[in-house]
Amino acid sequence: MGISKTENFTKKQNDTSVLLKALAHPARVAIVEYLLKVDSCICGDIVNELPLAQATVSQHLRELKNAGIIKGAIEGNAICYCIDEKTWGKIQGFFTGVAVKLDRKNNKCC
Repeated sequence: MGISKTENFTKKQNDTSVLLKALAHPARVAIVEYLLKVDSCICGDIVNELPLAQATVSQHLRELKNAGIIKGAIEGNAICYCIDEKTWGKIQGFFTGVAVKLDRKNNKCC
């Protein structure tokens, strides 16, 4: 396996790639969509929603939380998860920048 040489890229590029990598799985997209629908929930609620085992859902939640895409607060003996709006601002900023640049190109391509 090759070396990624992340040190050759800006902090912003590396941070953005971590966020997008964390979202690059359909189960994680489904988890984010579910959290947007319900605002907050515990792991068991997501397990009931998705066709995945509890351990698998927990792994995906851990990846999303480590990337900062979701937050988790301990409530009793469970963790309540929700979207981290600050991080979503960064994701939105990235895609808005892409969209603005594409609009300026007036659909001119190679």
